Amino acid sequence: MLKTPVIHPTIMEVLARSGHFAQIVIADGNLPVAAMAGPNATTVHLNFRPGLLDALTVLEGLLEVCPIQGAIVMEKPAEANADIHNAYKKLLGNVTWNEMERWAFYDKIKDSATTLIIQTGELRRFANLILTVGVVKMVEEAHF
Repeated sequence: MLKTPVIHPTIMEVLARSGHFAQIVIADGNLPVAAMAGPNATTVHLNFRPGLLDALTVLEGLLEVCPIQGAIVMEKPAEANADIHNAYKKLLGNVTWNEMERWAFYDKIKDSATTLIIQTGELRRFANLILTVGVVKMVEEAHF
């Protein structure tokens, strides 16, 4: 039995073969993932019903099993609400954070570095998130 909190077989298999600098996408329920999947991407559909499973829950699970060094979100219009970005920043802590123009963001998802797209039932706007896989620190490095 696995002792990790994430037990989805496809997610675990793709994470195991994703190396440093691979991209993981947490997609909201509206992202057309079939049109976004690049040549190396595996898509996992967790959007059983709107609102289930939300993007923050997926991010929390990924952070328990995979080191993350960077995050990218789509720029939002000035009048739009993207409070979820603040929630992401709080969970992610000290990682590189970037925002990209809408079409550049979509192109980034389609990049060959994207190995995993997890579609959630997230309903909040601007909830799509691109994560960059980091490196596992050795025990002697963890104290720095």
